Amino acid sequence: MNDYVEVKVEITPFSEDFSDLLAAELAEVGYESFVTDSEGLTAYVRNESYDRVALDGILSRWPYPCRLQLREALTIEGRDWNHEWEKNYFKPIVIGDECVVHSSFHTDYPTCRYDIAIDPKMAFGTGHHATTSLIVTRLLTMPVDGLKVVDMGTGTGILAILSRMRGAGYVVAVEIDPMACENTRENVLLNGCGDIDVRLGDVTSISDVVDADILLANINRNIITADMPAYAAVVKSGGQFVFSGFYEADVPVVEEAASRCGLKLADVTSHDGWASVRFVKE
Repeated sequence: MNDYVEVKVEITPFSEDFSDLLAAELAEVGYESFVTDSEGLTAYVRNESYDRVALDGILSRWPYPCRLQLREALTIEGRDWNHEWEKNYFKPIVIGDECVVHSSFHTDYPTCRYDIAIDPKMAFGTGHHATTSLIVTRLLTMPVDGLKVVDMGTGTGILAILSRMRGAGYVVAVEIDPMACENTRENVLLNGCGDIDVRLGDVTSISDVVDADILLANINRNIITADMPAYAAVVKSGGQFVFSGFYEADVPVVEEAASRCGLKLADVTSHDGWASVRFVKE
């Protein structure tokens, strides 16, 4: 079943920051995609994962200086999600002047060194969100040629695809959501990267990985901190970790969890309040 519930929340006064905060809260309870407009946020969750009690709890306990009002929650029958993304907000984007991300249905986009075609459907990761673009920017400058890369929570597969395009010798892409994982498989083939090892599952899916050079995780703070020991176990000494999916204020929490696993903070980048951190395994 490919049915979703569309939830519209009015934010007063509206700001991008409040919208991002609400999206982060909703992502914790299973919401997968978000569209922002001048009045608030529209969020999408699978019909079987929709929990009205959880939604009401988020709205009623909202700690920030704005008012949230639920406008509607409608069930949407399965549809052509590529068309929905094209119609609503997925437009070609250039990151770091070197990487263009577009869909297969786009025809007007600039030429860049790395050309990534993404048909996102309901999977997260088109490059438009700050967390994805922060890691893409890092990958454009990090040495990856011939290296072994693990991409946790791969979503559309954009980070795994870019890693392979930049010469990574072996790439593992892990996604816990079955539909998103299928979308990853479609996108890696669309980009001629069919040798990427796409796996459906959680962190236990990488238990057989040995001596990875780079581990990427664009998920959320709670999952990253909980899975940190498993991440550290598959990366060799001197290997690097690049995390995002959380706010600048969360960096100390992530750093503490990483430090307990023998990882040393190398640097932090940020955009619009979102953070990306890089660690090195000592």
